[in-house]
Amino acid sequence: MPPALKAFLAQLLGWLLAAGLARFGLLPAELWWLVGAQAASAATFAFALRSAPWWLPVHLAFSPLLVAANQLGVPPGWYLAVFIVLTVVYWTSFRTQVPLYLSNAETVAAVAQLLPSGRPARVLDAGSGTGSLIVPLARQRPDCHFDGIEAAPGPYLVSRLLARGLPNVGIVRGDFFARNWSAYDMIYAFLSPVPMTRVWRKARNELRPGAILVSNSFEVPGVAPARVIELGDGRGTTLYLYECGRDGPSAK
Repeated sequence: MPPALKAFLAQLLGWLLAAGLARFGLLPAELWWLVGAQAASAATFAFALRSAPWWLPVHLAFSPLLVAANQLGVPPGWYLAVFIVLTVVYWTSFRTQVPLYLSNAETVAAVAQLLPSGRPARVLDAGSGTGSLIVPLARQRPDCHFDGIEAAPGPYLVSRLLARGLPNVGIVRGDFFARNWSAYDMIYAFLSPVPMTRVWRKARNELRPGAILVSNSFEVPGVAPARVIELGDGRGTTLYLYECGRDGPSAK
């Protein structure tokens, strides 16, 4: 079931249950008791529908925030503005289940150590966000070429702005699964658990021998990484390295 449909069903079932409890006198006759029951019920239904864990706080907060905003008399234009901003930044995250993650300086330093010394390399950041990885890497390694593909228009525009004047950076807006990866020595992915099986399959089939997939924080299900790097930073970042060229191991 698509994540958006799960969210809709959880909210709808939450309201039906809360309304039923109120109708039979099982809730105090106060608005916030109804809203609280709906929020808890929606989160419970989302859990039962096996929604991603980050949906649970969304369901818990959705109705309370909606009612609070209505009571505060927030002008409708603000809702439209927030919707536009979230759409520009997150785009189709509700469908892909890949939120915006930014790579930190410790990750940049670790990935820089993985690049071959003494020869150029080509790197693709699949879902490059604001360019937080490839822009600083391009400055450190002018001999290498760094490509980024980002679907959301907001982060894409920011990355293009930050990459101005760097001839060894190429950033496009689109679907990184549509790009052929055979020309790259490294694929970097900071996505979510959801697409990792598909990412691995594409990398294994298209990358040449010796190329690697570097996944920030999310393992490929059922595949043992060739190397694991614990960065020891504040967010507890772990990099999973997979040797996934055409002569590499097969997915289990």
